[in-house]
Amino acid sequence: MLSNSQGRLQDRSPISIIDIGSNSIRLVVYEGIARSPTVLFNEKMLAGLGRGIVSTGKLDPEGVTRAVEEFGRFRAVSDQAGAKELYVIATAAAREAVNGPDFIHRAEKILGTEIRVLSGREEAHYSALGVISGFHPADGIAGDLGGGSLELVDVKGEDIGDGITLPLGGLRLQDMAKNSLTAAAKISRDELARAKLLKGGDGRVFYAVGGTWRNLARLHMYATNYPLAVMHHYELGIESSLPFLRQVARGETDKVKGIEGVSKSRRALLPYGATVLLEIIAAMKPSKVVVSALGVREGFLYSLLSPREQQTDPLISASEELALLRARSVTHARELADWTGYSFGVFGIDETDEEMRYRRAACLLADIGWRAHPEYRGTQSLNIIAHASFIGVDHPGRAFLALTNFFRHEGVFNDAGAAEIASLATPRYLERARLLGAMMRVVYLLSASMPGVIPRLKWERRPNEALALVVPKEFAALAGERPAGRLAQLARVTSRKLDMVIGED
Repeated sequence: MLSNSQGRLQDRSPISIIDIGSNSIRLVVYEGIARSPTVLFNEKMLAGLGRGIVSTGKLDPEGVTRAVEEFGRFRAVSDQAGAKELYVIATAAAREAVNGPDFIHRAEKILGTEIRVLSGREEAHYSALGVISGFHPADGIAGDLGGGSLELVDVKGEDIGDGITLPLGGLRLQDMAKNSLTAAAKISRDELARAKLLKGGDGRVFYAVGGTWRNLARLHMYATNYPLAVMHHYELGIESSLPFLRQVARGETDKVKGIEGVSKSRRALLPYGATVLLEIIAAMKPSKVVVSALGVREGFLYSLLSPREQQTDPLISASEELALLRARSVTHARELADWTGYSFGVFGIDETDEEMRYRRAACLLADIGWRAHPEYRGTQSLNIIAHASFIGVDHPGRAFLALTNFFRHEGVFNDAGAAEIASLATPRYLERARLLGAMMRVVYLLSASMPGVIPRLKWERRPNEALALVVPKEFAALAGERPAGRLAQLARVTSRKLDMVIGED
């Protein structure tokens, strides 16, 4: 008998990664090595190992004590979660402190495995891989702000360009500036002047990685009443976010909406994170700032994949997995994806590569809410999809995926309950979501949500741009009043005359 729940993918062996940073130490247990990794367990502690390292050259004694005491639990949790492998990586503080080697040796004895202390170049490399793995495709400058250092690296598609490590991590900058925000701004400006690669980012995206910047973005969400609390791929427009960043950089965080949701240890570093980001914007002149929830850990995990696995689309991969876990038939979902692509062609609907990916993902996700009460399938599907831990999709794309499946359940002209998510979709995405939802509503009735029928449904052209949906004679009994009514809805959405006919032998 299987020990794992059927809510788990049975072909995965859990693995753990412990990331020993200058401010936080985090254990993440993943379901397995995958293109779109799923987290089984996630825990962090804010040890502050890098606090005071500028003046003492050593790791913070209290932080060391707390970390060493916690490593035993991290090892036990990893084992309890069934992890077959435990990888441990350490970054700036551990590699730079004079007592770093002794700390690492003690940690290795407790954790029972070798710890890989990353060089600045390696840290930048894995951070870049994290961004590459999370965006489809990435094109800009990735910046990973930790407690001890800032890694900047140029990323374009799968290519990693120039990179540099600067001593601008939040704890280090606070120490160097002696708690002066004015001094922190000058130090940041002087250090960033050495990052010549920023000039190559003019008009491109700046990818913000790291806990301090994620907390800044979360506060920005609160300040702007943003309707989707998903951090990955959250965008900050340059002009619209500058007043907010300047307010935080002045240390006026107590007045910021949502500040009570940020821990006190993180709160103290927010002005320094805002200061560094403002100086990057001034030096780079990016088109926008985009938050990445993926960094060094995920980049390291990505490096464990084969080259073929790395080329897999992370959104499609995650959608397939969710269909396998929650849909009545993943084969039916794949048939739907293929058939809607064929139908778009017949209807003369053009698609960009991005729109094609999103349409396919929406089809793979179309049946994940079937176990919910019929009155709530649309709302539940919308919430699951909009808030899923997907990567390789921006927020308007998430809105498209969620709305398509909302319309598939609730009806293509029923917007009630979806207004907030709809506000994130472009007019084109909103129109496409209705169209795709309308197609789904036709074929789900004709196929009873089971495979074998959809590939046999064909369109025939009629005069005056009319189309006939041809149902094979062997499936004639599946046609009827309800599918015909759904086809009439599709006709309204497409402004075409549509009929349903039974094919001949």
